[in-house]
Amino acid sequence: MYQPHTSFEANLRSPRDVESQIRDTSQDFAMAFNTGNFDQAAALFAKDGVLMAPRHETAQGQKQVERLLRQLSDAGYSDLRLETSRVEHSGDMAMEVGRFTVSLRRADGSTFPEAGNYVKVWRRLGAWLIIGDCWTRTAETVANRAA
Repeated sequence: MYQPHTSFEANLRSPRDVESQIRDTSQDFAMAFNTGNFDQAAALFAKDGVLMAPRHETAQGQKQVERLLRQLSDAGYSDLRLETSRVEHSGDMAMEVGRFTVSLRRADGSTFPEAGNYVKVWRRLGAWLIIGDCWTRTAETVANRAA
């Protein structure tokens, strides 16, 4: 079973800089999603954290986030890759901006890549947890989706 790179306890005591913690925890999120550990991925959200996915209702709270992540996987999303391009922080708040790629399975079983951008808002609540996460696909990805 997949074990996250950072644990809640390690994140509390870690002398590492905020940017490294955010980058590593984002990779933990992607790995948890890719390995079907949706509960672990959702645990990286604050209790009232929000996940906004294109063409889906907003999920608020860890249970709803877990449910939405499972729905996305069931809909054919896999092989999530996150590339953080920027982390800004002040006190107990941080913002992460980056790019993502993911494979999406079509109804005929073929897959195609989807790419886009994301923004995550983090809050240090003992550990750094996601309080808001949303993403958008790039225009060329939307065109490929229709193909």
